[in-house]
Amino acid sequence: MAAATARSARVDRETSETAIALKLTLDGCGAYAVATGIRFLDHMLELVARHGGFDLDLRAEGDLDVDQHHTVEDVGIALGEAFDGALGGREGIARAGSFLMPMDEALALAAVDFGGRCAAVVDVKARAKLVGDLQTELVADFFEGFARGARANVHVRVLYGRSGHHKVEAAFKAFARALAAACRLEPGLAGTLPSTKGLL
Repeated sequence: MAAATARSARVDRETSETAIALKLTLDGCGAYAVATGIRFLDHMLELVARHGGFDLDLRAEGDLDVDQHHTVEDVGIALGEAFDGALGGREGIARAGSFLMPMDEALALAAVDFGGRCAAVVDVKARAKLVGDLQTELVADFFEGFARGARANVHVRVLYGRSGHHKVEAAFKAFARALAAACRLEPGLAGTLPSTKGLL
């Protein structure tokens, strides 16, 4: 369940498989403290905080003796719920953002729309089973979980690259920058919902 203050939120999410506690501030300075039990996932979340300019404190304990899936997916859901809570009614935000991120020989594109509907399309083209200690097939589960929790459209695509590490890292950096653009407050739209429907 998310508890929100001005542009920040706290989420405590517990299931029989995971226990997650996180605090998020959108208008931060890129500070982070992250521990999920999966070091490469920690690194990717640290990138999201630093490249997005968000402050993130996240602790997750999961049944890693079974598999990484529950932890990775639930961390995505909880982080999405935190963004949903921190954005409140979503008045005055840009709502959508995208970014094209190079990482050495790899190039990734991410686009995010906080339009109130959930959809995720992810293609990171990572052939290796592991990047660091993270199962690469679970990268899509993270972004899909985030989309559900945030009530957002999330599209992440690696256009090309050789290194699996660079592909995944470029994807998360692009995602961070797209998030920052979508969360940005637009001075001319203060108090205005970024939709003609009147509801997000």
